[in-house]
Amino acid sequence: MCGIVAQFGPRLDPPALRLALHALAHRGPDAATLYVGEGAALGHTRLAIIAPEDGAQPVRNEDQSVIAVVSGEFYEHARLRGELKSRGHLFRTGSDSELLVHLYEEYGDDCVAHLRGEFAFVLWDERKRRLLAARDRFGVRPLLYAQIGETLCIASEAKALFALGVVPRWDLDALFVSLHAQYVPADRTLFAGIRQLRPGEMLTWKGGAAQTSTYWDLDLPLARDAIAPPGAAQTQVRAALEEAVDLRLVADAPLCVQLSGGIDSSVVAALAARRRAEPLSCFTVSFEQSAWDEAALAQATADHIGAELSTLRVSARTLLDALPRAVAQGEGLAVNLHIAAKYLLARHVAEAGYRVVLTGEGADEVFLGYAHFRQDFGVAQGLAATNRASAGLMLAEGTGLSLDGVTRHLGFAPSFLAAKATLGQRVASLLRPDFLRPFVDRDPLLELVQSACPPDAMRGRAPVDVARYAWSKTALPTYILRTLGDAMEMSSSLEGRVPMLDHVLFEAVRGLPLELCIRDGQEKAILRECAEGLVPPAVVERQKHPFVAPPMTLFEPELLSEVLGGGLLQRLDFVDASRLRTALAALPRLAERERIAWDPALCLLLSAALLSQEYGL
Repeated sequence: MCGIVAQFGPRLDPPALRLALHALAHRGPDAATLYVGEGAALGHTRLAIIAPEDGAQPVRNEDQSVIAVVSGEFYEHARLRGELKSRGHLFRTGSDSELLVHLYEEYGDDCVAHLRGEFAFVLWDERKRRLLAARDRFGVRPLLYAQIGETLCIASEAKALFALGVVPRWDLDALFVSLHAQYVPADRTLFAGIRQLRPGEMLTWKGGAAQTSTYWDLDLPLARDAIAPPGAAQTQVRAALEEAVDLRLVADAPLCVQLSGGIDSSVVAALAARRRAEPLSCFTVSFEQSAWDEAALAQATADHIGAELSTLRVSARTLLDALPRAVAQGEGLAVNLHIAAKYLLARHVAEAGYRVVLTGEGADEVFLGYAHFRQDFGVAQGLAATNRASAGLMLAEGTGLSLDGVTRHLGFAPSFLAAKATLGQRVASLLRPDFLRPFVDRDPLLELVQSACPPDAMRGRAPVDVARYAWSKTALPTYILRTLGDAMEMSSSLEGRVPMLDHVLFEAVRGLPLELCIRDGQEKAILRECAEGLVPPAVVERQKHPFVAPPMTLFEPELLSEVLGGGLLQRLDFVDASRLRTALAALPRLAERERIAWDPALCLLLSAALLSQEYGL
């Protein structure tokens, strides 16, 4: 895991590039290097995970004509290295990152098809005077870019682009969408002039002209053939799971697992534990409120697989104290204090001496685990009552914004977007009319799906697959993997790896009959079958519980008043102070369910205020 900065164009600025590298020091505390050539500069901050002694970047090909910087990991590098050596390529380092320049020599832009892992990279072809940059298939690693005059700037995080000269300002169009739909458009950020590569997308730049194109997509099938016997599918999936975990256990640095009470991280931990001679180290977070605490189940899994579990216990005060730094690192809006919990947990793991952590993220997208997917599959009975943690976040709670535009574009309105519509309705009720006036004819939910979902990708597919596609192109890369994942882990120089988002595993699952994922109202059925015997029965049988912290709207009134009534929110020039005071005054009188439903809206605005304060927006 590392940090990337780059400039291309007639005016390179080495002092600013060094400041940008400093801004990314948390992503790579082991080294900071800068290459400056004619019309191209590439910088890198290194977190040494593979080949710590000789894996410095930028990496170059044999004649120095191709130079690249890489963030993340390429797996299967021993096999690929052998194949490339047999074709005459010479390697100077033991780093997996060096694969890129040799694959580019062999395959040109198609080199991305040969890469397996979580990565972002920038490559400069000196002979062709041409840039190639790419982001991994699911968007685990971020890659942002901005044009300043004739110069193209690229970086892992927005704060590095600020150091390169981008003036921090709200992108009002992206902010409008995010305030109403939580997520930014797929190719935008909250900052004016800064865009992000979509998952599975690459960028080329030559002669001052930049172009983006998709090199990989989910490619969900139009129809699925029945598979008989079902055991064959289970064998196929179990083998793909084991391989995905095994690949991510390769590291020349201490490695552990982030463990919750759910089946996803439990399966990852169980498979990892089987491959290690010494007890596996696992980490979890524990909340004061029992309804949101999973520590007991995590401990049960750790005991079952013979792992050592370290539990970080956090209070409401601890979460609120950590929130400003978490938001600043995340560079996005948050709808729950889970962002602070993830920030604190990453710091706890790093302080224990670990540099690599495996997580269970992505299983819900691959195996259809969320409650809203079950709703889109036709399961309705009991969902709201038994999915308290999803209410207002992933399941609609109350009235919402119109979904007519979404329905026209996708063919139906996914349940998670209905939940965002109720969130958007609450947030909109607190915004200033003069802020909303320029957007009176705009549909934020439609704009979100249009940014991520081409109509052709949706036609003829099952509703739950349409929902999976839309979720995997919006919520997954821009929030789950970026704001809650990469940003929180890298804030403590910790590399997160996600076996469940191995694209080979996904390709093994995507064509299976949907009934193998959702069966008799139960989600992730085939994953549960694969997990039998690996993890405790209570974990196998447990319904999906998303990782969320206790809602701050249930905190003690004095603490809530201190946080929300202290004036920070009122300083946002798009928030109506009078409406906000009225809403806050009404909170104590609301039923608990309604207070919980208001939490995402208030947390969203609080994170916007903290982001504005941090970057002077």
